[in-house]
Amino acid sequence: MKKHVSFLPSGMTLIRPKPSPVLIGLGGVCGILISMLVTGCVTPASLPALVAPIGASSVLVFALPASPLASPRAVIGGNMISAMVGVLVSLVVSNPMPAAGLAVGLAILVMSLTRTLHPPGGAAALTSVLMHPSSAGLGAAFLFPIVPVGLNSVLLVGVGVAFHHLTGHTYPHQALAAPPQKTGVQREDILAALSKTDETFDIEVDDLERLLVLAESHAHQRQAQPPRPAAAAQ
Repeated sequence: MKKHVSFLPSGMTLIRPKPSPVLIGLGGVCGILISMLVTGCVTPASLPALVAPIGASSVLVFALPASPLASPRAVIGGNMISAMVGVLVSLVVSNPMPAAGLAVGLAILVMSLTRTLHPPGGAAALTSVLMHPSSAGLGAAFLFPIVPVGLNSVLLVGVGVAFHHLTGHTYPHQALAAPPQKTGVQREDILAALSKTDETFDIEVDDLERLLVLAESHAHQRQAQPPRPAAAAQ
């Protein structure tokens, strides 16, 4: 069995990472460069060619593509919706301090309601307030969520699809079917357990089900093996 990767924070593991950390980094380089170069060709001079939240989005797209937070719907929808929320808040609230908090809070709410939750979306909302694109006119303000934010996000997702295809990964993520279950934990058990917790887990139910079934199968195989004879006394 391959070892867990060691480049993730303590308590967080990936099993059999594909692609390697080096390729993940190269994917991020390509995603950011292409997003910036292409967007820069169509973005007005009053707006940036690249926004900082795209850097955080690239971490999810290339390093954690199986996360629901990294889905194309979350990346594109979460960033664009949050940027629009930030623009609207900046037009209504002139003081940047309350506007910043209000924009992020409302962005979280709207992303949750639209099933586009994406952590960098909070940064997109904050960027909209701090940059205050309306200073370049209302046209620039309402264009900001589309170009550069939306176009950056679409291009990043496009590069992510191509990158994972070339490296043998699946993106958008598609959960594999769980092996046939003989006994033990069933899907309804997983859903019942999740309903009794007060926590949010960053994993699809299908992925969780497959992981538990594989773990249970391995446990049965291990328990069925005859015990190893004790080492002879020296």
